[in-house]
Amino acid sequence: MVLKAKLLSALALLVLSAALAAAWGWQSYQRFLAAPLPIEESTLYHLERGSSFSQLMADLQLRGWLAQPLYFKLYARHSGLGRKLKAGEYQLEPGMTPVRLLQRLTSGRSVQHRFTIVEGTTFSELRAQLLADERLQHALPGLSDEQLLEKLASKAAHPEGLFLAETYQFQRGDSDLDLLVRAHQHLTQVLEDAWQQRTEKNAYRQPYEALIMASIVEKETARADERPRIAGVFVRRLEKGMRLQTDPTVIYGLGETFDGNLTRKDLRRKTPYNTYVIKGLPPTPIAMVGEDAIRAALNPADGEALFFVARGDGSHAFSVTLKEHNRAVRKYQLQRRSDYRSSP
Repeated sequence: MVLKAKLLSALALLVLSAALAAAWGWQSYQRFLAAPLPIEESTLYHLERGSSFSQLMADLQLRGWLAQPLYFKLYARHSGLGRKLKAGEYQLEPGMTPVRLLQRLTSGRSVQHRFTIVEGTTFSELRAQLLADERLQHALPGLSDEQLLEKLASKAAHPEGLFLAETYQFQRGDSDLDLLVRAHQHLTQVLEDAWQQRTEKNAYRQPYEALIMASIVEKETARADERPRIAGVFVRRLEKGMRLQTDPTVIYGLGETFDGNLTRKDLRRKTPYNTYVIKGLPPTPIAMVGEDAIRAALNPADGEALFFVARGDGSHAFSVTLKEHNRAVRKYQLQRRSDYRSSP
């Protein structure tokens, strides 16, 4: 009986000890979940694509943010959040608990960055700008223009002008190719919508021709109020069989040989883009365009003007006859003020 009593007493003590240990462990676990992590300052944390929970835990330990990895692992398994990590860049703040940290890294609400395609940017300039952006993964350097067009499912002969000038949001780690695909899809939609809403009288057989015109308008002026008027001049010239005679197309055709000074010799040089030499539109756009330029090209302003010249303050003087135009050229081009500007 004495031995049995001792065994029961020992068993009860063992059970009590286990219960106390479990209670202490549970309280310790709860304190860990509720305690702020030692994140000293607001930090952008990049969770790489394909990162596992084990890799995350190892990185947090390396940063000195995780003193009790076992508790962290238990919570991740119990909550199921360890299997729901979403790649991206997340803002982590001082005071975050392990629970809030995992909730943030599984929310998908990562930091959004911005990349702007500026109106009038050429494709070669856009390629360079994308390559210089360290927030993007770079797939473009391994692609030729022809391969890029295949990725875009485009039948165009060249990528020039195929991406809408707009600001695009992206996550760190997104690829430059993904961004261009989105920009091309945006352009395609805007161009199609504008084509459906175009004025009945226009000089284009297909939307791509309107895109070419929009790129010329975009390079000629940055003033929203002038875009339809300039488009109107060019459309009337096309209808009358006149050459467009627009300097930006000449400059584009000269490529890297252009030194910033457009000469009479340049205007006579035969290239596929020299609208002083060729009739009609050049073969491709000459720059990226915004939505306003597209709508201006498809809804040109009525009028009789066939010429325009830059005044030097960012605006243009429009003329109906060559005589009026030559007078404007003498006034605004041959006697330039010291503060002359060809565009805003």
